[in-house]
Amino acid sequence: MSRLSDLLRAASQLDPQLAKDLEEEIQPLQKRLPFGLNFERHAPEAVELAGHKIRKGSKVRVLPRRGDTSRGDRRLWRVTSLDGAEAHITTPAGDGLETAHVALDDLILVAEFRDRIYPGLRADGVVENGKGKPFHTVINGENFHVLEQLTFTHEGAVDAIYIDPPYNTGARDWKYNNDYVEGDDLYRHSKWLAFMQRRLEMAKRLLNPDDSVLIVTIDEKEFLRLGLLLEQTFPNARIQMVSTQINPQGTSSGTAEFSRVNEYIFFVVFGDAELTKWSRSMIDNDKEASDVSMDRTVRWADFARYGANASRLKSPGAFFPIFVDVETETVHSVGDAVGWDVDPTTVPTPVGTRAVWPPKRPDGSDGRWRTVAESCRELIAKGYLKVGPYNARAGRHSFAYLQGGTVESIESGEIEILGRDAKGSVIVQYSSGAKRATPKTMWTLPSHDASRWGANLLQQLLPGRRFPFPKSLFAVEDALRFYVKSKPEAVIVDFFAGSGTTAHAVMRLNKQDNGRRQCISVTNNEVAADEQASLRRGGLRPGDAEWERHGICEQITKPRIRAAITGRTPDNELIKGDYKFVDEFPMAEGFQENAAFFTLTYESPFMVSTDRAFAAIAPMLWLRAGARGERIDSIEGGWAVAESYGILRDLDQTAEFIEALNGREGLRIAYVVTDDEGRYQQVASELKRIETVRLYEDYLRNCESTGDF
Repeated sequence: MSRLSDLLRAASQLDPQLAKDLEEEIQPLQKRLPFGLNFERHAPEAVELAGHKIRKGSKVRVLPRRGDTSRGDRRLWRVTSLDGAEAHITTPAGDGLETAHVALDDLILVAEFRDRIYPGLRADGVVENGKGKPFHTVINGENFHVLEQLTFTHEGAVDAIYIDPPYNTGARDWKYNNDYVEGDDLYRHSKWLAFMQRRLEMAKRLLNPDDSVLIVTIDEKEFLRLGLLLEQTFPNARIQMVSTQINPQGTSSGTAEFSRVNEYIFFVVFGDAELTKWSRSMIDNDKEASDVSMDRTVRWADFARYGANASRLKSPGAFFPIFVDVETETVHSVGDAVGWDVDPTTVPTPVGTRAVWPPKRPDGSDGRWRTVAESCRELIAKGYLKVGPYNARAGRHSFAYLQGGTVESIESGEIEILGRDAKGSVIVQYSSGAKRATPKTMWTLPSHDASRWGANLLQQLLPGRRFPFPKSLFAVEDALRFYVKSKPEAVIVDFFAGSGTTAHAVMRLNKQDNGRRQCISVTNNEVAADEQASLRRGGLRPGDAEWERHGICEQITKPRIRAAITGRTPDNELIKGDYKFVDEFPMAEGFQENAAFFTLTYESPFMVSTDRAFAAIAPMLWLRAGARGERIDSIEGGWAVAESYGILRDLDQTAEFIEALNGREGLRIAYVVTDDEGRYQQVASELKRIETVRLYEDYLRNCESTGDF
């Protein structure tokens, strides 16, 4: 690039503007990586925001006339002034100046991802069936903007993110810049990568860097590119990919192709996060998945040491004879260790026994046992060493023993001792459900069948409603279990929530161990492509109540979560059928859980900074405090205190506020509304046991740190 730099300097002497324009075009090329994943960033990405307030200065598009199914005018306009129900708009100067006078009803707000936004939330209802438990939340909004909002409420506080992003099949299954991406789009893969990269960068801010996991599902269309993108975005994470069978019947797009039965799951692991073993190896397709952990066999390890460290010289104390009674094939006694220069054949053997020394190594040198002689005697006394039958060809007995971890499981009760065999060794088995298996990277459980336990199960919850390719409830449950089983109060986020499977799976995990995990589900209210045309022909447009009623969030996500909790369909009928596998019970029982529903809003920074947008900010304060108990939606006096947080608006009432806080248990945050940094610090110094947040300074500063993608 040095020659280019010289040319740019020369050009700047002749035409500074031309040099500047050339430099702006060259800079993205300089940022491309010489190796790895290269793609166009396609900035800025933009999204239409139906139903949101249009203000002076807003970017907008002009909607097609009602009944018109064409794409309409795709230009971006800027609102220069408002006049009642109408707006004066103008095109950006670069497009050739053009002005128009348009009814507000014919405009739709547009946000580009480089634009700074000031998000709020509008409450859309709750379902409560879990007394004292935190709330799951569903947020209807553009997921990139919701992720920006969550950086204020949950930065560095999320334990797990599970996402099932669009697979980019070319079948009009996702939008970029508000247009469906077609299969013949030459930039299809590049657009998908730009789309994903922006969201993953934002998600990175939410995950706890010291202990969390990102789980991403994908199929063969993009898994190679996704793997590289994850490596580039999370260079310090540990990444593993699993292949999972989701459709045993198989699908293919032609007779000349293999029938696809699987997809892939990436596990991106951060910090000290560890996989919690379960009772399944996950590669168990020869029996029903409900047959969980029927194998209760305890593994006995070989007592002889093998490998690079198996030499007698490495541990002389582990080279000793075990004397076995010839008739009973039980251990008669254990000899003492001998020096490295002692010939084993010179050691006396008790009458009626065979001396068994550690086996020879492949090079003919002496090997060693796993323990020293005294530890071996202790194992025998407890029945933890087993003698194998005499092998005449080898001229020796083999031995097996219970390793330290197995002994700990006996002491903890996970492994039961049923008695002793004829040779004095213990008879052991795992307690019911206690056995743990190392999960494999190939999953073949029948419970992961997306047709049977995804689409069909969704029909039980929401009869007559359709959603394309929902995940198996039990597949999501199993994937999450490996990393949140040991975290009963984990926070899980799904920003491609779709049919709400992740939240449903978290509820099942909570029921299994009385957990208090909470899921934040993020989805837009997009209407399916095949429905949009018919709605437009009927004179409807985005933002109309009837149009929005057909969207994903209103038609599927919220009703599914409500049905799961209450045990009733949207028609108030008891849900038919039972949950299967790990825990089986009627679906009509529902769950002892709570859920709150919100829609993302776009606020004016002036209104926020002057404390005139509190209703929109209030739900975010509740979310940041843990989404527990009552929500403070208004402050009639100078302060208010709820279960997990308090808000001080009138600093002249600080003493009363602090007194109220001191009488509460479980408080996490105190929000202080003030423009005076000195007075804020004074209040904060008196609230040492809980976190303090300054409003609206902290919120506005956070908004200014996002965007620019």
